[in-house]
This record gives sequence, C-alpha cells and structure tokens, in this order.
Amino acid sequence: MRILSGIQPSGALHLGNYFGMMLPAIELQNQGEALYFIADYHSMTSVFDAAQRRKNTLDVALDFLACGLDPKKAIFWRQSDVPEVTELAWILTTLTPMGLLERCHSYKDKLARGISANHGLFAYPVLMAADILLFDSNIVPVGRDQKQHVEVTRDIAIKFNETYGQTLVIPEPRIREEVAVVPGTDGQKMSKSYGNTIEIFGDEKAVRKKIMGIVMDSRTPAEPKPDADKNLAVQLLKLVAAPEVASDYESRLRAGGLGYGDLKKALFEHYWNYFSAARARRAELAGNLDYVHQTLKEGAARAKAIGHTVLSRTKTASGL
Repeated sequence: MRILSGIQPSGALHLGNYFGMMLPAIELQNQGEALYFIADYHSMTSVFDAAQRRKNTLDVALDFLACGLDPKKAIFWRQSDVPEVTELAWILTTLTPMGLLERCHSYKDKLARGISANHGLFAYPVLMAADILLFDSNIVPVGRDQKQHVEVTRDIAIKFNETYGQTLVIPEPRIREEVAVVPGTDGQKMSKSYGNTIEIFGDEKAVRKKIMGIVMDSRTPAEPKPDADKNLAVQLLKLVAAPEVASDYESRLRAGGLGYGDLKKALFEHYWNYFSAARARRAELAGNLDYVHQTLKEGAARAKAIGHTVLSRTKTASGL
C-alpha cells in the first residue's frame, strides 16, 4: 500500500494541520510505503514573497520532522525538487473538463472570500491530481474539505485510462472523521485564511493570549451548560488531553460550576504539554539544518525515481 500526502508552506502550521493531516500521516508511515511532500508549487497561488516561501518551506520540514515523521520510514521531499509533477499536470490538464474544475468547492470558497482568481487557483486540483498519480498512490489521507479534490483525481485518472488504456492507479481518500475539521478560535474551520489558528509551535505568551481570548457566551459559571460538547474549548481540549480528562471538564461544564476562564487555562496547559517533546525535538533540528536539507535531498531523489517511472509510462501510453 502506497500512501501519499502533502502540506502547503503557506504559513505557520496549526492544530488543524496537525490533527487533520500530519498526525494521520505520521501514523500511516508504519502501515505502508509513505510518501510525504512539502507543496511549495501549490503555495504559489497564495504566497508571493520568495523569501517567505523559502522560510515557510524550511519551517514545515522542521515541524513535520519534530512531530514524528521518520525519514527511515517515509520518503519526505520538497515538491519543486521533483519537477516531473508539473509535466504530468500538463498531460492531465488536456483531459480535464472545465466543468469538473468549476464545480470544485475550494475554488468557489476562495473567490467568495475575496481571493483574486488566477489560473493556478483554478487548476489547483489538476496539480494535486498529478501529485497523487505520479507515485501510483493507493491511499491519500486528507481533511474532509480536500476529499473532493481526491475525487477529481479519480475522475481524471479514469478519463486518462479510458482514453489511453490502463495506465494510472486510482487512489482512495482516507479521512479521520473524528477530527476531519478542527475548529478555530472563532468557531469556523481552523485556517490561516480566517486568522483563527492555534500554531503547533507558537510563542507561549502569544498562544496563551489566543486561547484565553476565545469568545464564550454570557452564562455565569454556576449555570449548567447542557450544550457543553459544542463549546469550542471543550472541542479543542478533546484533541490535546487524555479522553478521561476532557470528559471530566465537559461534565463539569455541563453540570455548572466551572468557569470559562478555568476551562481555557486548562486547554492551554494541555496544549502546551501535548507538544512539549516535539518542541524540544524541533529545537534540536533547528540547530542541525544540514541534516534537514540532506533529508529533503535524499527524499527527492527517491521520489524522482518513482515519479520518473510513472511519467515515462504515462508518456508512452499517450504517444509522447
């Protein structure tokens, strides 16, 4: 089983990235042949500062390795170090119906939020399809919001195979439903676009301020909260605290007597403790950047070897 996933270097990684993509990817590296990449080509639709992209890319490498990605178990590389993906993207583009891309929710959502339309934003799912198909991927762990893009990948691959013969592997999405969408500090999906994130490796003082600033309703501590499971702090606590601890806080909130301030303090402490080992590991890696760069270089060489085989097969099938 070959597993593939990527993450954009579009800003500081947050709890939504970690629980939606990184943690499932790290767990899956023990279950099959894992291929994980930093999607710097994809970041070009939203980041337009070259130095910032380079910094973000290095930060993602540090974050992922610190959180448990093992280069002995997984192939880990920078997307732009395997340019075969852009060649395959063009081949796939020639068979991708416009209507398929026009129906993509992500594109329409970005336009609705005022992001300027460009071809890269519109064609994002085709490049994502190339990312997946270039490596004969079987499983693609994604957040619920990216499931449609994997379905688009499947449609494109099927269209190619119908046109040129059985060539491309049809992938399957894998979603952890219990954390498919991590709520941000405002209740919306946690996203850098919304400015509602809690960073994995954020500054202690800044993150504490964010968490303590989560807006609650006006009910007094003594009042019972029968909807305690809908409370943002409780939902986030369930991610970073032991199940029995999170359940206890939820029960206390439901019964009445627990103040929102105390709940948010508990959330911060459990968040801070959850990533304590990863913070120490990240500091070690930041002091040994040669290792990080070598890991990406070696990963790219391994990824290119696989990608070259699939691209050659695809070109031959299509008459190139």
